[in-house]
Amino acid sequence: MTDLVHPARALWWLFEPVHAVTYFLPEGRTAFEEAGLHGRLHGYFGTRAAPLGAVDAPPVTAAFFNFAPAMVERALPEVWGHASPEEALTARLKASAAILGRLLEHVNREQVELVAETLEQAAARLDCAGRVLAAANAALPRPSGLYERLWQAATVMREHRGDGHVAALVTAGLDGCEALVVRCAMDMRREMIQPLRGWTDTEWEAASERLVERGWLTAEGTVTELGRTRHQALEAATDLAAARVWNDYPRAELDRLAAALKPISALCRGELPINPMGLPDNQ
Repeated sequence: MTDLVHPARALWWLFEPVHAVTYFLPEGRTAFEEAGLHGRLHGYFGTRAAPLGAVDAPPVTAAFFNFAPAMVERALPEVWGHASPEEALTARLKASAAILGRLLEHVNREQVELVAETLEQAAARLDCAGRVLAAANAALPRPSGLYERLWQAATVMREHRGDGHVAALVTAGLDGCEALVVRCAMDMRREMIQPLRGWTDTEWEAASERLVERGWLTAEGTVTELGRTRHQALEAATDLAAARVWNDYPRAELDRLAAALKPISALCRGELPINPMGLPDNQ
């Protein structure tokens, strides 16, 4: 890992693709459909929200943060009439086993075990106070299969970071749509992100206008120096909120984890058709 990047961020860049593949690759869609979760909305919201139980749309809208409420409401609570949370949890582990088993077929199994065990140990040490998605995922039973263990540990870690990121966004005064508008003004494509998150053009433009009024964006939609400074501050707060679990690890151990995780992450990242997480091109 480079000293120019916070260790919590550098590790997130590496374990995020391990989590994300389950929602984007064909084996995931197949497993979800076999469980009764047909279509992208039911597959995604049903499996990601399943640790929370058979919840309605409002708490999922709050926890996921940057999805339009109307999009979440198209999936929840209807999805639970097609598959129970328990069935959705089984489906996502089945998907992770199929996907990671294929992608990591030629990766040394001891290397995969090292990563899975290290992430599990880190996940077990997390303080999940104030982090609902992380807590719900951390409370799930430990899977028996290696690839399922790897996926679940990566998922707990990324949901923990995500919960902290939501807290940083709220503290910065941003709502879900505004956070996306800022990011797209910086380095992501609106035409990719907006449909995935379900915001209408009217909602997007209203969020842009609010950001102009608050000095985050120019009238032309570019990020101001104030906006860039505040965005950097909230990203630093996200790193700080995710860092505590890693603070006691010697740098040599973090480097060892990163080195073992990097080829695994690269194989997963190479299969992702899109990059809605905003991961850097070069890790």
